[in-house]
Amino acid sequence: MPRTRREFVRDLGVSAAALPFVLNLPSLGFANQAKRKQRIVFMFSPNGVVPKTFWPDEEGEKFTLKESLTPLAPLQDKTLLLNGVCDRVRGDGDAHMRGMGCLLTGIELFPGNVQGGSDTPAGWAKGLSIDQEIKGFLQKDAATKTRFGSLEFGVMVPDRADTWTRWIYTAGNKPVAPIDDPYQMFNKLYGRAKDQAALASILDDLNDDLKKVGGAVSAADKKLLDEHAAFVREMEKDLKETKAVAAGHPVPKLEPGMKKDNDNIPKISKTQIDLMVNAFAADFTRVASLQYTNSVGMARMKWLGIDEGHHELSHEDDKNEKAQEKLTKINKWFAEQLAYLAKRLDETPEPGGTGTLLDNTLIVWTNELGKGNSHTLDNIPFVMVGGGLDFKMGRSVKHNKLPHNRLLMAFAHGFGHKVKDFGSPNFCGGGVLPGLV
Repeated sequence: MPRTRREFVRDLGVSAAALPFVLNLPSLGFANQAKRKQRIVFMFSPNGVVPKTFWPDEEGEKFTLKESLTPLAPLQDKTLLLNGVCDRVRGDGDAHMRGMGCLLTGIELFPGNVQGGSDTPAGWAKGLSIDQEIKGFLQKDAATKTRFGSLEFGVMVPDRADTWTRWIYTAGNKPVAPIDDPYQMFNKLYGRAKDQAALASILDDLNDDLKKVGGAVSAADKKLLDEHAAFVREMEKDLKETKAVAAGHPVPKLEPGMKKDNDNIPKISKTQIDLMVNAFAADFTRVASLQYTNSVGMARMKWLGIDEGHHELSHEDDKNEKAQEKLTKINKWFAEQLAYLAKRLDETPEPGGTGTLLDNTLIVWTNELGKGNSHTLDNIPFVMVGGGLDFKMGRSVKHNKLPHNRLLMAFAHGFGHKVKDFGSPNFCGGGVLPGLV
């Protein structure tokens, strides 16, 4: 009788801390490694875009990327731009609230007592988000079940919980808080340490364990384990550097409602992306989200030479060229984060499969608004990169105000989950969004 995963690890004599690194190695031949591993990532950035520097003029396969999207040039043949997809959900809440709460749920907000900038107050969304719908579908099958089902990453998400700060829902009235502390996310993935000192101790023990396992698996898995070990060493180095800095300097007071430090956003972003790629390589999950700040996000992108808050800039008139240039730079920076995630996935071979992680992953970058100063829910940005759902990539597609519910349905269908509607049935007529495959 073949050994179970845990029997294999037990017989090697490695610690429990090594389990997350080895339980899904392809050469061990466990249940969820025999089928193609499809993945999806939903990435959020706030406050709309500048249409004239974002959307291509052309349709079809021959199109020129505008300034905001130029970081995607090396990936243009793997990119699909959808213009004319609209959030048609109305009801309680202002546009920022509905734009965020309805973005992945496709359904109205409950009445509530949270008052936005206008309109009626509102509460949480009435249904689950599409990522959680897909998660539930995958977790029901041993061939696609993973340890976590889904992972929710954040970058500088405010501490408060309200309709502007949550876009993932396990059900109506049940939002999910993203993890925006990379060390907390690392601890979730690889340990149960209560503080950095305990985490550092776990890391100290891991390298020897990974060496033990490396002698009992295939060459491809040995390479994967070596990459995990390198990642552990980097985290260990970061922990030591963090400890050294903390010992010599007072802990700064953070801006209310913000985690970490505004100026540290680029480093947090890179670390969270690296953690996500490692989680995919280890097959901890096949569904993930990456949330930058929040709806009405107020980040000040000083590393771009921008001192104003993102949201206040987004309210400036189109005639304010300096504000338009700054907003374009901000969205270009978000496109750079998307490009970095895609690059990391594309340079990582698919463990036990063919191609790369990007060949089997679809990244979906979106926003709560189409345009910041008008607060429109028309032309919501949907920028997709990767081959995970076998959509026809390398195109600019323009629709005529089709409801985004039909796109949410298409994401489920891409996993073989043939939902007949998603969110509000009123906006699902005609089935999945046309022109994707």
